[in-house]
Amino acid sequence: MVEIVLALLAGAALTAGPLLWSARRATRTARAATQRATEAETRAQGAEVRARAAEDRARTGEERARTADGRAHAAEARHTLAEARLATAVRELTHLAHERLPAAATALTHPRTPVPGPLDTGTGHEELHRALDAVLGTAVRAALAERERTDAAARAALRGAASKIQALLIQVRSLLEELQLTVDDPRMLALDFRNELTLRRVQSLAVLSGAWPGMTREDSPLAELCVGAQSRVAGYARVEITNHLREPRLAVAARAAEPVAIALAEILGNATAYSHPETRVVVSVEQGSSGALVVVDDMGVGMEPDQLERARDLLDGQAEVLLTELGDPPQAGFAVIGLLCRQFGFGCRVEPSPYGGVRAILRLPADLLTLTDPAAPLSALAPRPITQTAPVFDAGDALPTRKRRAPRVPHQDAPSPLPAPAGTSPDRARSAWSALQSGTAAGRSAADRPARPAGPAAPEGVETP
Repeated sequence: MVEIVLALLAGAALTAGPLLWSARRATRTARAATQRATEAETRAQGAEVRARAAEDRARTGEERARTADGRAHAAEARHTLAEARLATAVRELTHLAHERLPAAATALTHPRTPVPGPLDTGTGHEELHRALDAVLGTAVRAALAERERTDAAARAALRGAASKIQALLIQVRSLLEELQLTVDDPRMLALDFRNELTLRRVQSLAVLSGAWPGMTREDSPLAELCVGAQSRVAGYARVEITNHLREPRLAVAARAAEPVAIALAEILGNATAYSHPETRVVVSVEQGSSGALVVVDDMGVGMEPDQLERARDLLDGQAEVLLTELGDPPQAGFAVIGLLCRQFGFGCRVEPSPYGGVRAILRLPADLLTLTDPAAPLSALAPRPITQTAPVFDAGDALPTRKRRAPRVPHQDAPSPLPAPAGTSPDRARSAWSALQSGTAAGRSAADRPARPAGPAAPEGVETP
């Protein structure tokens, strides 16, 4: 039994051996499979992690790509905006150089000239507009400073030259006065007249340069000042003075007598220069309750509205007067009158004349007027007052009203303007010059003679008190 059992056990052992080996191998195989499965799972998990990381990186890449696209679009928008702003700046700078700066320069002498603003008035360009305005302001200030410096230098040079020339012309006048008393030659009177015209020009230059006119007077009757101013213009024979003063001895105070004479000469010079040589220049001397007026009417071409406006600015004495802005040749008449008005306290204005030309009204306030000594004789050359037609009005802004009178027919023997017209015979010319010279001598010695009625206009070159 035992042997059988042992034999069975041995047979079982022989049979179980391979089974055990197979089992062990299966176990090892299972373990290897399990390990591989575990490793595969581990690798799968790693792959999943890597896949999720890749997805995250992809999403990050997409976000970065979108951000980059946004930045690119923003950069493109900024570039487009920069180009638009550059184009706007170029247009504004071109507009500043070609339109705004020239207009601002013109406005320095013509304040009513409009200065254009920026082209683009929309929002978003405030900084550019401030910069352009700063450039414009700096340029204007620089131009003003340079203009003032240049004008000051020109005034100084003109003042020195005018003073010397004026002194020489006054010496020439004194010498001519002496020669006219001893030399009976019509050319002496013509030379005296030319000297007076030159002296008036130099006086105007002296006033423009800020110098004293160079002559002084005593209290001078207003009617005599008008005749003296008449004698300083080339077309003196066309000037007709009518005296409507209530007081024949109404005079301009000494401090303003010569400035008033200069202003009147400038007014008459303009009136005769800008009207036809065959027309009259009508002068009316009026007396009101608060001063006196000298009204000058010409029959010339008149003035345009903008010219009248500019003339009124100059006559007010408020507009800046620059020598370099008076034209070439300089048109200095209104500027001279305005400077004298501001300095000595009288006034002048211009307006369209009923005669079709220009009316100039010189207003003399009461504080510049006085009465001359009743014992002092009046000039025989000054027109006598026409009391029966003297109007009554206020000498403020109101204009004089005059009664209609019949036109005066010029005397056939009245002297002709200098020089004598063509066709005049030498004998007649010599006779006219002799008569003028005799009249000059008579006027200067009028103190010993009784006053005579007003006659023809005084000849040019006649010296008045």
